[in-house]
Amino acid sequence: MANTALLEITDGVATLTLNRPAALNALSVEMMQDLNAAARTLVARKDVAVVVIAGAGEHFMAGGDLKDFAAHLHLSPEARLVTFKAMIEQWINPTVEILQGLPQPVVAKVRGACAGFGLSLMMGCDLVVAADSSVFTTAYSSIALSGDGGVSYLLPRIVGARKAAELLLLADRFDAAEATRLGLVNRVVASDVLDVEVDKLVARLKNGPRHTYGEIKRLLHASFETRLEAQLESEAEAFARCSATHDFGEGVTAFLEKRKPGFRGG
Repeated sequence: MANTALLEITDGVATLTLNRPAALNALSVEMMQDLNAAARTLVARKDVAVVVIAGAGEHFMAGGDLKDFAAHLHLSPEARLVTFKAMIEQWINPTVEILQGLPQPVVAKVRGACAGFGLSLMMGCDLVVAADSSVFTTAYSSIALSGDGGVSYLLPRIVGARKAAELLLLADRFDAAEATRLGLVNRVVASDVLDVEVDKLVARLKNGPRHTYGEIKRLLHASFETRLEAQLESEAEAFARCSATHDFGEGVTAFLEKRKPGFRGG
């Protein structure tokens, strides 16, 4: 472990910090490996209610580390093809799949640069809170790359096919206001209150119905690939499972008693 991705779990909240602040948290090979290790740890931790992904310092992630890329330029085209494909399939793809499959809500806390794989990572989160000074770009085509981390899957589903093509082909930068308009970001706040606002959101999610959150995420993820009839059946099954939980009874009772529910995650 190179400590380029730090995982801290406290009182049900897991914070995954991209930890190369001097390099704007650019994605190095070591960070790929550390992110994968952190993701595998999260799968095994059943005590986690919410996951937060953030960048150390003043930036979220400024894309891939071009110094790492440059270190492979001496290789032949054939060798580069094999090397980069193996790198993505071994470290990046499994990490993205694990994070997407987590039943817990995953919140991205974004400030500064959010580019390349950083944008892919952000889009894979369930909710995004960004500082008003954040700057976004797909970045890939600027160095003649097509994209990774699920960008070609996630981006058109969020912004639509036409806009996704524009953002990937042109790789223009855009600000937090535009990111909100496109649906890439849920909330934009002043930089100096970003931590406070994310903490408020995390506290709300941590005290919510954990089983229900997992069911909601499964339904949403399946909806793009499922026919209506099958999705309706999945909804019925998930609804029924939720109705069998303690939290359902607590939610109904609290509503009738005009008080806040005390969910306990089951």
